[in-house]
Amino acid sequence: MDPQIISYTLVVALLTLTPGADTLLVIRNVLSGGRLSGFATTLGGNCGLFVHATLSALGLSVILVNSALAYELVKTAGAVYLVYLGIKSFYQAIRRPRPSGDNLNQGQQNTPPKSFRVSFLEGFFTNILNPKVAIFYLAFLPQFIRPQDPVLIKSLGLAGIHAALGIIWLGSLSFVLHRGRSFIQTSAFRRWLEGISGLVLVGLGIRLVFEKR
Repeated sequence: MDPQIISYTLVVALLTLTPGADTLLVIRNVLSGGRLSGFATTLGGNCGLFVHATLSALGLSVILVNSALAYELVKTAGAVYLVYLGIKSFYQAIRRPRPSGDNLNQGQQNTPPKSFRVSFLEGFFTNILNPKVAIFYLAFLPQFIRPQDPVLIKSLGLAGIHAALGIIWLGSLSFVLHRGRSFIQTSAFRRWLEGISGLVLVGLGIRLVFEKR
């Protein structure tokens, strides 16, 4: 196997395992919508990687590096979106009473399922509106593309490796969380997790606003 590909895979594997907004969003959506919602969020977020890879290959990500206004606009949009998702988590933690005893099954049945499309788009836009990912791909991918390689195809292939690792890791996390969801849904632990997820998402959004390039 190409040593370059091995090096690339090891680096993005470490990045994938590092908790971030995508991990928190998957946890939040598994709690509110189950395993399918978590998988949809995972799929949406990793599909966003192909957009960044394409923009990097076409050179459009250079705009984010060289234009302070473009960078600030994308960064602000991403921050607002993270804060919005965090506030939604707070709302879910507050509005749904903890089911107990005989009312447990009825409470779970009355919880409206989150649609696959909504969860997918949440993951997708969380990734797309993160300028750090765009700049990372612009700076990182060219190191693994030789002069004779077709740039767009190679960039999409590298993004595919990154996406596959993300789907495996976050998909496994969704499965584990879903297995324990019955316990979480019957205790204050669920509301606590949703509240903490909301707090961290809001915090990430605020930090993104003040983050320098």
